[in-house]
Parts: sequence; C-alpha cells; structure tokens
Amino acid sequence: MNRALTPCQMAERSVSKKYRKEIWNPFIAAVKRYELIQPGDKIAVCVSGGKDSFLCAVLMRMLQRFGQVPFELVFLSMDPGYRPENRAKILENAALLELPLATFETDIFDTVAKTGHSPCYLCARMRRGFLYSEAQKLGCNKIALGHHFSDVIETTLLGMLYGGQLQAMLPMLRSRNYPGMALIRPLYCVDEKDILAWARYNGLSFIQCACRFTERAADAEHAGKRQEIKQLIQQLNKTNPQAGENLFASLHHVWLDTFPGYLHDGEAHSFLEQYREQENESTE
Repeated sequence: MNRALTPCQMAERSVSKKYRKEIWNPFIAAVKRYELIQPGDKIAVCVSGGKDSFLCAVLMRMLQRFGQVPFELVFLSMDPGYRPENRAKILENAALLELPLATFETDIFDTVAKTGHSPCYLCARMRRGFLYSEAQKLGCNKIALGHHFSDVIETTLLGMLYGGQLQAMLPMLRSRNYPGMALIRPLYCVDEKDILAWARYNGLSFIQCACRFTERAADAEHAGKRQEIKQLIQQLNKTNPQAGENLFASLHHVWLDTFPGYLHDGEAHSFLEQYREQENESTE
C-alpha cells in the first residue's frame, strides 16, 4: 500500500508532475533567464498570505533542494496590522505547507490610515522598506516577492490606459535605500490562472486582499480598474490566444528608435535629440 502524502508533499508533487509545464518550467525559465539567483545568495521569501507568495515559497524551497546552485532561504512574513482571523489563516497555511515562517509585526495599517489620499502607494513602499530592513537583519541579500506574469502585463496596461505612461515591472532590481539588497520576482513567467488551478487542485485556500482600505472609494476604484484590465486581457485572448504572451514579449523588444519620447534615469529625452544628431552628421 502506498504511503499517504502530507498536504505539503502533495503540493510539491503537483508542481513537479501535474503542473510541471504550467508552473515549474516557467519558474525555472525565469530564474535562469533573468539570473535571479547566484551561488551564496541568502534570500528572504516574503509570504504575505496569498496564493502567489505561498507558491513562490514552495517553488523556492524545491529549487533549493533540487537545484545545482547553492543558496540559503528564509521565509519571512510581516503582519502590517491584519485582523486576527487573517493572521491565523497565514500561520495555518504555513504549518500545512511546512514553511518555518520568521514573523514580525508593524503598524503600517494604522500609519497609512491617517493619510488623506489613496493609501495604496504609501502602504506598498512602507511594506517593501520593512521587508528589506528585516531581511537585512537576518543576513539576507535578496527578497523574493510573488508578482507573476499576469501582474506584469496588467500593470503595464494599467499604466498605459490610466497613467499615460509605458512602464514595466522588472524581474529583479537593486534597492536604492538598502545597499547590497535586491528584489527578485521568481514567478515572473508564471500565469495567475495556473496558480489558481494549483491551489484548487490541492484544496488550498488563502487570504485574498487583507487590506483594510479596499473599501474606500478611491481604492475600490483602483481595484476595479485592475479587474477591468484583467477582463480586457481575457477578451483579447479569446480572439487572439497569444495576446497575453505577445504583451509580455513586447516588454523585451522595445524599439526606442520609434518612440517620440522616453525617460532614462528620471530624465526626459526626445526623438529630436537623435534626429538633430543625424542632421548634424549629414551636414558635416
């Protein structure tokens, strides 16, 4: 008789077997393509409580066990002021998936509640700062977040349609405020629908958005816009199954020569600069 698998073993087995093509292979592709992990890294996988961060933790642990590049892991969970039931759910899932969480508390929600405007931007910046700081105290040189393929293309379209800018989400970036620290996004090539399928297949339930502020009008509007973008991409995929993939690919094939303007290191540039250079060269 076969030995019954634990929920943790089932979750890992489903990644390597049933969802190998949809999850494991894109995860490995991102790690290799963007050189996210180097020998000797000590990485804090930041577990917020949602499906994305928990899957990221499972994948990183599997990679540490089976990969050829030696690196260390810490599973880090910050409580920004969650309700007791949400915190309990995070700890329950961590135990189920056998993740030894290093937890710490902050008063981010209380602090952000005092702002008179949409708190999402401030909250995100504060969260990242606390995570960098705590990870650095633990001797880490990188933090890993659970942003995925769908986040990448949705954020790009949100910026274009509602922000009037063409801006992507990088798979890895260095911290400006915490020297020696970097952020990586190992799920960069993993589609959200496959993460959802993995969670359902394993009978796992995670907290959704545990933020206190999503009921505010401004933030509800922001959430509505993101949902609108999700639906737009779904509609595009119905008529062109490659629409999402092509959006993602376009971020890797930017032809600056065809843009009338762009920003580099915060400085605005115009196509006229190159045009005038070419004009001067032709008259010399």
